Amino acid sequence: MNLVPDTSVVVDGRISRRVDDGEYDGATVYIPEAVVGEIEAQANSGRQTGWDALEELQRLVELADDGRIGIEYVGERAGEDDIRRASAGAIDAIIRDVATEFDAKLLTSDIVQAEVAKGKGIDVEYLEPLERESGELAIEQFFDDLTMSVHLKEGMVPMAKRGEVGEIAYQAIGDEELDADTIHEWANEIVTTAKRDDDAFVELSEEGMTIAQVRDMRIAVSTPPFSERPEITAVRPIVKTTMDDYEHADELRERLLERDRGVLIAGAPGAGKSTFAQAVAEFLADNGNVVKTMEKPRDLQVGDEVTQYTELGGEMSKTADSLLMVRPDYTIYDEVRKTDDFEVFADMRLAGVGMVGVVHATRPIDALQRLVGRVELGMIPQIVDTVVYIEEGDVETVYDVTTEVKVPEGLMEEDLARPVIQVRDFATGAPAYEIYTFNRQVVTVPLEDGEEAESGVDRLAKQEVEREIKAATRGPVEVDIRGPNEAVVYVSEDEISHVIGKGGGRISDIENRLGINIDVRTLDERTAAPAGASAGGSEPSGDVVTPEVTSRHVILPLSGDRSGETVEVQADGEYLFTATVGRGGDIKVSRGSAIAEELERAIDRERVISVVPNE
Repeated sequence: MNLVPDTSVVVDGRISRRVDDGEYDGATVYIPEAVVGEIEAQANSGRQTGWDALEELQRLVELADDGRIGIEYVGERAGEDDIRRASAGAIDAIIRDVATEFDAKLLTSDIVQAEVAKGKGIDVEYLEPLERESGELAIEQFFDDLTMSVHLKEGMVPMAKRGEVGEIAYQAIGDEELDADTIHEWANEIVTTAKRDDDAFVELSEEGMTIAQVRDMRIAVSTPPFSERPEITAVRPIVKTTMDDYEHADELRERLLERDRGVLIAGAPGAGKSTFAQAVAEFLADNGNVVKTMEKPRDLQVGDEVTQYTELGGEMSKTADSLLMVRPDYTIYDEVRKTDDFEVFADMRLAGVGMVGVVHATRPIDALQRLVGRVELGMIPQIVDTVVYIEEGDVETVYDVTTEVKVPEGLMEEDLARPVIQVRDFATGAPAYEIYTFNRQVVTVPLEDGEEAESGVDRLAKQEVEREIKAATRGPVEVDIRGPNEAVVYVSEDEISHVIGKGGGRISDIENRLGINIDVRTLDERTAAPAGASAGGSEPSGDVVTPEVTSRHVILPLSGDRSGETVEVQADGEYLFTATVGRGGDIKVSRGSAIAEELERAIDRERVISVVPNE
């Protein structure tokens, strides 16, 4: 009996099995080199089918050595073009030619191949594809009701993450180290089950990595060279929740049903983000919404009414294009990580689709920060209007995101008004953060009670002033923030003229860019200034004066003959500047200068102006 198997039968291991059963005893098996080439290409690309077929070829050689069968490799090897055109029948045609040449029976589990061979008058035996019973995988012995993930690696004892949501511990669950043969056996079982069972599929198959979804388990099988040793990681959800199980459930339900929204579900790994996303998906579907998911891999545990999509043609953007034709009310995007993911999320949201994205973040505000730089700042509230932060399996924080044209908190000048993203606590309505553009940079300022809000703005202003001044000088720079829109800059004496620039042009440009008034002084002045100068003021000292403001000057009249004397001018005891008393017994400061503007602001605020001898 002469037999020619095609690739499908070699992958199934059907020939060696029938030899063992005695059905093919004494047969001569002609294996086309085209089959070997296709098998090798599959194995090189990391596909499990290739490795299964190689094991079958090795078993056939052992049977030949035992005298049970004869085996010959014949025909031409398939070229790269043939392998690329395998789906179009290029390799099948070569196999049929071999069967004709050796007057052999063609063995196949491919119904198309069988029908074509019959049409050509070739003796063919069609073997029904194997249907294996769906049983428990060997790795399922390591799972219990509190096991979230199992980690199996050659040379290591079995490990698992176990515990209640939010209290997961990584622990050993066995005493014996696993060997390569055991890992390989379990990996083969996983991949075979994923290919054969109706409730399982292979999500990703690349060289060194296979990701399979088997029932409620997502299983990753890695092998060298991708990982240094074979490893199996299996993850499954340990709880399934509904919206009723979470804090703020009523408010969130009402918010989600009010209109289509852009929601980011944020939290640390293992916090329960995907579990909450599943609850949201089923709640929306139960309330008459068409809900789809975008996942890679697909592992959300949702009801049958929610269709789960993965990458189309290797790109989520193509999946999004297809979903826009379907027009879902809401799409659950698990997980949004890369720039491409955020762009797809934004495009779908701006197209009017309600979007719920799952992102990794260690703080609630970090979820919004992930959007900064990836989408236009002013569009963020249109893309994301709700942030839900999950911690230890529960809703910890909910933010409401809006935009408003206003002067940012901590700034005073009306001409500093700009679009500001306001992030408020959803439960209390209290402002938590403001996000806006400051000096061409996007900044996030926390808005908290007390001194922290001021320190946040002050730190931001100080950082920007330092950056601008350092660009104009090579020496040391020190900055004191004296108010919401006032700063004093200290530089070395020989750098002052360079920082100020001709006619004050350079410092004016910096002031205009930052929207803050800057007084430039020497580093020696900062050392000589009274303690109150950098500490926010103290009790007034020296002679209190009543300033006179004219069209050209701010005049500080002094009593007695003090012409030529060097004095310090203070406001509420806070150092403003050093001056020389003029021949008329007064101090005149030209309006329009930085010093005059600082002095006028102090006068407008009704601060006490005093003059102290410069000792």
